[in-house]
Amino acid sequence: MSLTWPWALTALLAVPLILLVRWWLNRRRRRVTVRLSSVALIRAALPGRTLWRRKIPIILFIAGLLVLGTGVARPQVSAAVPSSATSILLTMDVSHSMCSTDVDPNRLTVASDAARTFIRSQDDGTKIGLVAFSGIAGLLVKPTKDRDALLAAIDGLKTARGTAIGLGILTALDAIAESNPDVPPTGVEMPAGAAGGDFEADTIVVLTDGANTQGVDPVTAAEQAAARRIRVYTIGFGTTNPAQMVCSPDQLAAGGDAFRGDGRGFGGGNWGGGGGGRRYQQLDEESLTKVADVTGGTYYRAESAEKLVDVLTNLPSKITLQKQDVEVTVWFTLGGALLVFLALALSMWWSRPRAPAA
Repeated sequence: MSLTWPWALTALLAVPLILLVRWWLNRRRRRVTVRLSSVALIRAALPGRTLWRRKIPIILFIAGLLVLGTGVARPQVSAAVPSSATSILLTMDVSHSMCSTDVDPNRLTVASDAARTFIRSQDDGTKIGLVAFSGIAGLLVKPTKDRDALLAAIDGLKTARGTAIGLGILTALDAIAESNPDVPPTGVEMPAGAAGGDFEADTIVVLTDGANTQGVDPVTAAEQAAARRIRVYTIGFGTTNPAQMVCSPDQLAAGGDAFRGDGRGFGGGNWGGGGGGRRYQQLDEESLTKVADVTGGTYYRAESAEKLVDVLTNLPSKITLQKQDVEVTVWFTLGGALLVFLALALSMWWSRPRAPAA
């Protein structure tokens, strides 16, 4: 537990002051003596409480003051952030190797289906963004609750040349920075030691089937994410068995911008249909593991459609429950007030006049 206003704990000094005043009043009362002719009269005048009944209200009253005094300092506890406070940037590889048929019918189709399942499985309050990367990276959908927009963007994914994993991570970071003012964009130089403290609720999930071939090194990009307290979870997809490259016509970029989803690609022509002569690209698990380790995330290996769906659908239990300080002043106030009220109620009840015995 931490305190927003620790200096406000000086309010607790009121408790020993009250105890001091009570001690002084009791001492003064002892100096005033009243002579009575009968012990029976003294007993009749007393309220008839036992020693523990006299002390319980005092203890409860003091405890209530201590709780109220602590509440003035605005205490905070570290708690799990609900999914509605989290943005998940799904960063997908759309390089030509995603046409590999080592998983049926090909990697891109299986990855797209798994992404759709992942999106549909999220709570309605969770914001999800979509980044696609091949030789370059682009933000297709800003973090949003609009599931239809996300599904439409996935339907329009097309393959292109190159694999820029690092650029994909940096693009996702900038997308988070646009919606979270506590996360600086990638163009801002981070001071030394900036990575300290709790992680942000926002998270990046990278799904790739190959190794970085151009652009920023993935580990360098991961260091940028770590400096901004953003976790990156990485998923390596595909088997180690070479297979023919086959993509459907609507999965192939044909020139222009690969991320427009309208059939235009990088200007690489109609690569693909048969495409079996393209060299098989190995998955760089070492780099993906380092990316996850540097940012406090986890690396997962998925060699089948079932495993990929399992990894994606189980991620929310990890990435939507990040720790964040939550103020609990109201609970301290309610608890302290309840203790004080209970102390006064017991004191009044036990001190009520009793009917004289017959």
